[in-house]
Amino acid sequence: MRAIVIHQAKDLRIEEISDETPGPGEVLIELATGGICGSDLHYFNHGGFGAVRLKQPMILGHEVSGHVRALGEGVSSLAIGDLVAVSPSRPCGTCGYCQRGLHNHCENMRFYGSAMPFPHIQGAFRERLVAMESQCVKADGLSAGEAAMAEPLSVCLHATRRAGEILGKKVLVTGSGPIGTLCILAARAAGAAEIIATDLSDEALAYASKVGADRTINMAKDASALDEYKTGKGSFDLLYECSGAASALAAAIPAMRPRSVIMQLGLGGDMTLPVQAMTAKEIDLRGSFRFHEEFAIAIRLMQIGSIDVKPLISHTLPLEDALKAFEIASDRSQAMKAQIAFS
Repeated sequence: MRAIVIHQAKDLRIEEISDETPGPGEVLIELATGGICGSDLHYFNHGGFGAVRLKQPMILGHEVSGHVRALGEGVSSLAIGDLVAVSPSRPCGTCGYCQRGLHNHCENMRFYGSAMPFPHIQGAFRERLVAMESQCVKADGLSAGEAAMAEPLSVCLHATRRAGEILGKKVLVTGSGPIGTLCILAARAAGAAEIIATDLSDEALAYASKVGADRTINMAKDASALDEYKTGKGSFDLLYECSGAASALAAAIPAMRPRSVIMQLGLGGDMTLPVQAMTAKEIDLRGSFRFHEEFAIAIRLMQIGSIDVKPLISHTLPLEDALKAFEIASDRSQAMKAQIAFS
């Protein structure tokens, strides 16, 4: 079968790899759709991110959906032909953090397409994937493209749960890429009363408007646009910081109310924080890393129509055009979420 393998920056290949057979508690999935994530793009464009570097060829991909084609012994919740979203998160279940219910902090995590450990954890961009039954969530009523969006949506739902009460709150989102726009959808579903989104790209902000932002601001064109929200010690109750840029966070702090919450999702490396201003306002800075139980919730919210991710799927290309798909996904002027059709 074919898989999408990264060897080093800009060296992406479609290669033949061996098929696998599902064992007890496992299923064989014929992949339908895979979404290209920001981490995939870091490997493609830069060979890694921060201290994480490619040390061997690695199959990319962790936002995937597909159809069940074979069942391993003991599998009872799935049937041949089911469309499933596949969680890339495979915690060990036995370490101290798993035992405390913090599965996203598992000490022995096997997360598809990660160069953090060595040997690397191979990814899911392959024509056929063997996965554990527990990773698979039925996606009845959704398209394969929607089902593949469960993973990035789960990231935003986890952040939303970490943020606390959102009903009636005023929300600022800095960075309107896939995670920022999905945070807009998550915040609205959680009852946010008003959502303002910022970015440096008009194209990205157009998607933010499409999914429900009440106002968008291009900070490259009007750096003072947030000034009106600074009066009375600030206007926003919650910030989803999705850019990973210290400048975006610094510009937002004066617009945050006392005792507001900052959810940091953007991973742009170490950032210098305006600690004095944050301390004076008693602002809570909260990290958010991956997800676990939110994966099934993401599917359910899409199924019942509470969240519609379809407007964010900007491109779908066949497996044969994987390199072109990665090039398009790297261009923010044209792509929001680029996906690859495997079947």
